Amino acid sequence: MEEAHNITGVYAEVCGLPTPVSAHVSEEQLPDSRIYTVTAEWSQSDLVRCSRHRYSQQWTLIADSNNHKSIRTVLPPGLCVPVSGELLSSLSPIQNLKAVIRETGGHHILEIWDCHGLRKCLNLTALHKHGKVYEDAQFGCLTWSDCANKLLYVAEKNKNSSVEDRESGIRKDSSVYCEDWGEALTNRSVPVICMVDLRSGMVEVLQGVPRDISPGQALWAPGSQSVFFIGWYHEPFRLGLKFCSNRRSALFKLDLNNGHCECLSGDNLSVSCPRLSPDGSTLIYLQGGVFGPHNQCLSLQQVDLMSGKTSTLLDVINRPQAGEFAGLYEALPACCWSTDSHGVVFSSARRNWKDLFMVDRGSKKVTSLSDNLADPSQVYGSWKLLTIQRDLMVVSCSSPNTPPTLRVAFLPSAGEAVTWRTLLQPVMTFDFHWTILDVTPSLEEDNTSYSGLDFGAVLVKPSHPVCESRVPLIVFIHGGPHSQFPAEWNSTTAGLAKLGFAVLMVNYRGSTGFGQDSILSLIGHIGNQDVKDVQKAVLTALQRDPTLDPKRLAVIGGSHGGFLSCHLLGQYPDFYRACAARNPVINAATLLGTSDIVDWRYTSAGFQYSYDQIPTAEVLAAMLEKSPITHAAQIKAPVLLMLGGKDRRVSPHQGLELYKVLKSRGSPVRLLWFPEDGHSLSRVDTQFDCFLNTVLWLQQHL
Repeated sequence: MEEAHNITGVYAEVCGLPTPVSAHVSEEQLPDSRIYTVTAEWSQSDLVRCSRHRYSQQWTLIADSNNHKSIRTVLPPGLCVPVSGELLSSLSPIQNLKAVIRETGGHHILEIWDCHGLRKCLNLTALHKHGKVYEDAQFGCLTWSDCANKLLYVAEKNKNSSVEDRESGIRKDSSVYCEDWGEALTNRSVPVICMVDLRSGMVEVLQGVPRDISPGQALWAPGSQSVFFIGWYHEPFRLGLKFCSNRRSALFKLDLNNGHCECLSGDNLSVSCPRLSPDGSTLIYLQGGVFGPHNQCLSLQQVDLMSGKTSTLLDVINRPQAGEFAGLYEALPACCWSTDSHGVVFSSARRNWKDLFMVDRGSKKVTSLSDNLADPSQVYGSWKLLTIQRDLMVVSCSSPNTPPTLRVAFLPSAGEAVTWRTLLQPVMTFDFHWTILDVTPSLEEDNTSYSGLDFGAVLVKPSHPVCESRVPLIVFIHGGPHSQFPAEWNSTTAGLAKLGFAVLMVNYRGSTGFGQDSILSLIGHIGNQDVKDVQKAVLTALQRDPTLDPKRLAVIGGSHGGFLSCHLLGQYPDFYRACAARNPVINAATLLGTSDIVDWRYTSAGFQYSYDQIPTAEVLAAMLEKSPITHAAQIKAPVLLMLGGKDRRVSPHQGLELYKVLKSRGSPVRLLWFPEDGHSLSRVDTQFDCFLNTVLWLQQHL
């Protein structure tokens, strides 16, 4: 009981630290100075109420009167102001208005606020124009027109199409199956773009969108007579969208005067994140392939709106050079343009780091904007751009021992260095030691199709071991597999380090940040190349650091990380002493018919996918052969399984399959079941339960 109390205290300390999620910059010119106001919104977990709170905080920056890009004074921040019940919010380009959509009593309410208080309020639900408003990042938006008289947002199509149906409450098709967009998007089926005219209070569902696409990420074209949006093709059926940048989609332009809808991007591509330049001349968006890796290195495309010509601003990086830009792997923030419309600023993975970059549209040169080399004593492993407005960048910086820190800087002129100012240090930092390991596969483990690839890992250690003996090592494996563990703040890693464990976070070949070749190298080699990479990283860490205890090793991970954790137990049964796996893939053959991303099940095993695919004995045999279940008889280490009952990505029956095998053989196994959680096991109470039980399990068996 005392040990559980200690673990709870540590977890409350590390998980309760706030994280900035968005920011906005406004500007005011005074006679002798220029004033910038930075508003940041934060998210913070509350274990007492098992919920996440959002709050905002403001800083006032006074710029030099002779050089408005030189910050003279940063005034102390104001008090944190709770932001309750907001689904979406957006500040207008003029008139200093704020639009908020919030849910109250089952109704979606649109509020317009100004300096005098609440200016307008509309009950969107009561208008019966559409269903629930989308607040997710995949489809959702809340976008002001240039004149600040209209707003765009996305909502579910109204299922009751006729007045009679709405009045009677009877639907003749109420039992017909309705497809959705998969894990974490289970209430998203048929999105529509909605426009509200704030002068009349009228809401209109935009017509002209092709019937075979689901629209989202809408924004106004210059002049506000047309709308740009991304459309995802949903025929012949929908596939899961969450964490998948490989779904067939296109950029469209809808003319509001005549309803004409024009496709602006190529066929059989995946696109996202349209962003209009401040001068209205250029639209950029991300582009990738369809099917194949579910996450990938993306190209950045630009459309000249005057000529209609599309060109590539940033191409896919197949094999990055040492120390150079390694490609673009994540969504663009809502505001990413320089004021002169010549530069685009973004964050992206670079090997085991996350860095901040700018690409110049003229030269297409990519420049790093972080200052890690300027002050080696204050190195941040992760730079995440929240916004750039009026050339003022607002970023969240963190490291494995430093929770998110809010920093600002103006975009420098050509040849000048960036001058960063810290707005808010975290309430506490930790004296963990962390280091980057570069790992090279042995010759026999080299991939002949993509020869010469290496990978890496982040090692985090407690600065003061609990005792004089060697430190137990927890091998932490990310899911995806096409994602990354950058050297950033991770509350699970921090909690384990504070409790006396060393943690090795492995970025095996196939992780993002190492180029497209690395991602493609894993296709068809799951369960082999990635398993050997993790084992190689562990051996490398043990060889380079004699303080790590080779006799007290455990492995943890979720999804594909759980898949690899269970593989390691079966393939190296005498090496690891414990395992904790969250929603692991155990048997790819039995998962095939239950996953929302059936295409990835074929691709990962090395097979081409098409919508009309029917499993064959060859395919099922290959999937089974690459699965941890084939090594289950060799597992000796105790296994803790944590499963989400509503997981649409990896059915909880996967974990149950391993649980029953281990139980039948008398192997130590424990299963935690979370009936209301999904694949990410993201509820606050679930995350606490998983951490507590994982640590108790590790302490018991190490």
